[in-house]
Amino acid sequence: MSLLPSLEPLKAAGIPPTFQWPVKFCFYSILVTYALSVVTRNVSQVDRVWTFLPVIYSVYYALLPFWPKSPPLPLFPYSPEGLDRSLVNQLNPRALLMAGLQIIWMFRLSYNTWRRGLFSLREEDYRWEVLRAKIPKWLFQVVNLVFIAIIQNILLFLLALPTHNAVIVEPVHRGLKLSDYVLAFLSIATLIIEFVADNQQYSYQTHKRTGIYNEREWPGARIRWTQADVQRGFITRGLWAWSRHPNFACEQTFWTLQAFFPILAMPRLEQLSRGQITPLVSLIPPLALCTLFFSSTIFTESISESKYPTAYRAYKRRVAMFVPFLTPVCGWILQLQGKKEYCDRLVYGDGITKENQKTE
Repeated sequence: MSLLPSLEPLKAAGIPPTFQWPVKFCFYSILVTYALSVVTRNVSQVDRVWTFLPVIYSVYYALLPFWPKSPPLPLFPYSPEGLDRSLVNQLNPRALLMAGLQIIWMFRLSYNTWRRGLFSLREEDYRWEVLRAKIPKWLFQVVNLVFIAIIQNILLFLLALPTHNAVIVEPVHRGLKLSDYVLAFLSIATLIIEFVADNQQYSYQTHKRTGIYNEREWPGARIRWTQADVQRGFITRGLWAWSRHPNFACEQTFWTLQAFFPILAMPRLEQLSRGQITPLVSLIPPLALCTLFFSSTIFTESISESKYPTAYRAYKRRVAMFVPFLTPVCGWILQLQGKKEYCDRLVYGDGITKENQKTE
């Protein structure tokens, strides 16, 4: 007898055929990551699978015609009964393009996660340790179950919703359009910028820890860090001079661009027949992701500000959180207040020392 539940409860619950396998896979992903977090007392289990889970769901949709009608192995992808024949008779070029872009995203994020050592079962994101010390043990376990294990796994599944929506559009709308090529170009450009931001941060943290300048850094990250940069305690050069979190900004941009692939491909709202999915539903996952990033960034910055109150407070006033185009506006406001030179000295110059780092 199989240890895995049958599909009957999913069918009885009215879950559409295109969601039956992904929902089942998501359910077991929640169980496994939560169980591992309890056994290992390390709650970064979802962080370790974050780099590839959304791609698994998207590739499932992109390759829907190739899956068998019934799973030969437990949790193996399959095309359940009830699927429209148009979904399994031919590949969808838009879904393939989206999945391909997400695979590039996966390799970039996996590489950055690997070199930071977060794939090790012993490593845990430092923010969880800080949160664990701030709240009662029972409440942290609630956060672990509800937010870390359940909500984050569901979000990773929902990130594939735009790919799903690209697959189910009517056959007449499935061919690639000019919008697809434009969005693909913007997606690749976003990933390149994010890769540069990751490399700059990694180069800075490595120099801060070792004091060694590596001439073999990736292009864009060959920055000669100064003693003032090290004493400041956090990176403020390169892309980080324009955005406090350029990597986060790119991450949100990439998934928002993914949402627009099916939105621009689907017929207009007034042309949709009754019962068809609304194109704007594709915006739900990136909006949820942006909400998560905004809240987690506030928490991350509170930690940084507790370590470097003078300099980081100046950094927050001088540089925009995500949008680089707002940084000149921040400078203009500080100029009107007569505080721009002071903030620039703390953020970009040598105005910060170990003596005044912790004080106003």
